[in-house]
Amino acid sequence: MTSTEKYKQEIAAHLNASPKQISLYWKGRVGLYALLKAMGIGQGDEVILPAFTCVVVPNAILYLGATPVYVDISDDHLNTTFAHIKEKVTPNTRCILVQNTFGLSSELDQIAAFAKDHSIYTIEDCTHGFGGTYDGKPNGTYCDAAFYSTQWNKPFSTGVGGFSLLNNQLLEQRLKEVNQELISPSLKQRKTLGMLIRVRKFMLHDSTYWPLLRLYRSWSKTGAVVGSSTATELETIDLPEGYFMASSSEQEKVGIQSLKSLHEFSKLRQKSGLIYNEFMRKHGQWNYPDSVLPNHSFLKFPVFVKDRTRFIQKAEKAKVRLGDWFLSPIHPVTANYELWQLDPHQFPKAEFYSNHILNLPTDSKNTQKVLRFLLDNMDELISWEK
Repeated sequence: MTSTEKYKQEIAAHLNASPKQISLYWKGRVGLYALLKAMGIGQGDEVILPAFTCVVVPNAILYLGATPVYVDISDDHLNTTFAHIKEKVTPNTRCILVQNTFGLSSELDQIAAFAKDHSIYTIEDCTHGFGGTYDGKPNGTYCDAAFYSTQWNKPFSTGVGGFSLLNNQLLEQRLKEVNQELISPSLKQRKTLGMLIRVRKFMLHDSTYWPLLRLYRSWSKTGAVVGSSTATELETIDLPEGYFMASSSEQEKVGIQSLKSLHEFSKLRQKSGLIYNEFMRKHGQWNYPDSVLPNHSFLKFPVFVKDRTRFIQKAEKAKVRLGDWFLSPIHPVTANYELWQLDPHQFPKAEFYSNHILNLPTDSKNTQKVLRFLLDNMDELISWEK
């Protein structure tokens, strides 16, 4: 059995799926692009998505000539809602993207049923959600398709990477044809990625987190190492050269090993997330309602601060790891929103939360250290009652 076959088999087992439903890619966003293309999404078509996402998501839509239609998020869980999505549906709506934010899916059954009744495709953005469930079924199995990320700090990591799950058999042949266009990563890309994976494994800990993060981002901007996004992806809506790339055997082998720890880390994240949620509730901070907790896998836990720069400086001094996901409605872009056909002011909740958000680590076995840091800096947090 090849590494590709083994990796697909291991992924499929976690999704109660068949390996033939799995496609592997250099990055998760490539899987989204492939799915949209297989669905025939193009000029004149509209794709609904949250106004609280990563820029690579609207990019995939725009690369195909389609129109992103943004939807605001809910105060309760930072996801879109069925009611908000229904308001944005038009005769040109061809697809609805349902995002699993920080590991939480919501209202999937309603959205998927509505879309099916109206002949609209649905895709689950499960870049945060692999290993989690919604009402007892694996995240990604409710819609026509789903795409997942295996980049740094995702449920399991291959450095960069991703895959898709196809649940609509009518699209199977078309996706196979689209995947025939994938190019292979270069030897340099594969070797560089392998080096980064080894460095992260042996050198990353609380004391080195912030300096290594700055170094990695600095190098990735110049193209010296394999980064999350290229300058083209962050500054233009032009399809980058070499974008439509297949996975490598290096990623597949690392993925097979990483999956062995998925269950252990999933349990740790859920435990940590529940501890954070109760702490935040007790101290009058933003928290998740009890109704959504059974469906949350807590990849990260959001915290909202008054001054993000100052809070990060304090966290670095205290050697507390923080994430900075969703720093804008289309993270990490903070200017020229018109390129992505977005007016942030039309989505006040997404705009507010993205202006104040940071993310607590849930994969740490020392949640008490994080809680002590929060207690020492409670005046930095935004307090409110829902």
